[in-house]
Amino acid sequence: MRSRPRRSRSTSTRSAAANSNAFARFDRFTQVKPFALREWSLALCLGVYYLLPLVRWNRGLGAPDQAVLIDFPNQRFYFFFIELWPQEFYYFTGLLILAAFTLFLMNALGGRIWCGYLCPQTVWTDLFYAVERWTEGDRRARIKADAGPLTANRLARRALKHAIWLMIAWWTGGAWVLYFSDAPALVKDLATLHAPAIAYIWIGILTVSTYLLAGHAREQVCLYMCPWPRIQAALTDEWALNVTYKYDRGEPRCSMKKGRDLRALGEKIGECIDCNQCVAVCPTGIDIRNGAQLGCIQCGLCIDACDTVMGKIGRPTRLIGYDNDLNGNRRIAGQKEVFKPIRARTVVYAALIGMVCAVMLYALLTRSLLDLNVLHDRNPVAVKLSAGAIRNGYTLRFLNKRGFDRVIAVDVDGPANAQIHIAGVDSVTPDRPMIVLARDATTELRVLVTAPFGETMEKTQPVKFRITDIGLGEVASATDHFVTP
Repeated sequence: MRSRPRRSRSTSTRSAAANSNAFARFDRFTQVKPFALREWSLALCLGVYYLLPLVRWNRGLGAPDQAVLIDFPNQRFYFFFIELWPQEFYYFTGLLILAAFTLFLMNALGGRIWCGYLCPQTVWTDLFYAVERWTEGDRRARIKADAGPLTANRLARRALKHAIWLMIAWWTGGAWVLYFSDAPALVKDLATLHAPAIAYIWIGILTVSTYLLAGHAREQVCLYMCPWPRIQAALTDEWALNVTYKYDRGEPRCSMKKGRDLRALGEKIGECIDCNQCVAVCPTGIDIRNGAQLGCIQCGLCIDACDTVMGKIGRPTRLIGYDNDLNGNRRIAGQKEVFKPIRARTVVYAALIGMVCAVMLYALLTRSLLDLNVLHDRNPVAVKLSAGAIRNGYTLRFLNKRGFDRVIAVDVDGPANAQIHIAGVDSVTPDRPMIVLARDATTELRVLVTAPFGETMEKTQPVKFRITDIGLGEVASATDHFVTP
């Protein structure tokens, strides 16, 4: 009994040391400037979006060779080696669930990482910002120019900026429609004005929306239109890393000159010189020194601005940096900073992500590539023939999801001694019709099931249709009812 507390203290000490080491490793990683990370993220996201429709993927003769294609006319979705049919829409539901849990995990580890680096609104806004800096200068230069007269040079720069914005917005819409048709062919049709009208309409819609949202609305979208900041605020905890002003280092703040005088008098002064550069660079105009706020998208621009100022005045950087709510009090108490990435919340999220991935992978690997649907005739439901036999009609829909034709046999289990006949198809084995299913296609056939006269039958009884691939042995079935008049 006496040894348990010692083991507990030892375990607690090891855990605290591990958490402190984890924070040290993370702090070294985050010495990379957030602006540089955003540039890499910008290049990666835009490269994937604009170039992915041009990537080719060989699926065999007659099949589309675009790696990612949403083929509405043929009701298919292609993603490299995966081909999904409308009946498999549940995979998209799984992807949405997976995306939600991934967002939750990202938030538990590093706050609004998605908002700051990966959100489409952030990515395109950063691109438009880059164009604005290139054409009109940085924020200070633009403010100075706006205070002066409207010169021809300034007007030309502004016109160039908006022209580039419109070109980027137009190509954004153009790239989007390439996901819905063969990209090289559609690009040629768009250039020669032979593309479908719906393509030009959607390009126009996306051009206008991109130009307005990324060029003018910008972070107002994050503040007033996006629901994620409200959801994220309810999901965060004290361990999550967020862009944070380290008040224990910065307060009390004062100017450089006043700070020197107060230090000479022996007073304790914080490292923040109240230069307001963190406010100046913030796209939403918040003051990070006031604590966590809805408008902070975790872009990290205030980190770079503060580090630049700290470097110029010879003081340690990262007065603003990624930190959690616990470390401020720990630094005041003289304790080491900690970061605990592995905790109940993150483990649960990671487990849910793994479970959803496993279920989707299992469903994908075990899905049937041969499928059958049946629809009973409604008028008439059943027919009594002159010889006394009873016949029911059905429409069978066969789905061949493979990239080659195959021969299948059709069987029926239902009324005793029932016979099956496929309308319009002559088979060498009348008792067991065989048909050829075209590759990667849906085939509908009318099927007649006849129960001979003299058989005792109930008013309604189940009937099961079964199809078998003669070559591969794959089997699919569907159940309906056989009705007596």
